[in-house]
Amino acid sequence: MYTANDLLFPHHAIPSLRHLRGAEWQALIDRILTLPESHEETLALMLTMIRLNGCMGCETDSYRAMRGCAACALQTLRRYKGPDQELLDLYNDALRDVQNFADDHPNVRVLRESLRIRADDLPLTLKERLAQPQNA
Repeated sequence: MYTANDLLFPHHAIPSLRHLRGAEWQALIDRILTLPESHEETLALMLTMIRLNGCMGCETDSYRAMRGCAACALQTLRRYKGPDQELLDLYNDALRDVQNFADDHPNVRVLRESLRIRADDLPLTLKERLAQPQNA
């Protein structure tokens, strides 16, 4: 009688995202698919999609939820007007958030890379670029 709806973007929907954007996005999805579900990079992609899709405001009886998370994510990425680099910036922001959370909550088992991504290693995020003064 009831459908089995996910409440947040699920791991099993990640493969459906692969062919929706350009080469860099595909490379990211390919990498994520080789990692376990509890890996920091996998969690960062899931967090990125949760933020993009608006999963926190999704109701289980809504049309969107009844269609399923994969369909919602496909529609969101198809309608996304920004360049792929913006999506990758959002992913990098989410990765930092996951890493900070893991640092603050060592009892939560988040698989980490042995070589940590430092802020200096990443390009400017979208937020940082927007905060920079514009040259006229």
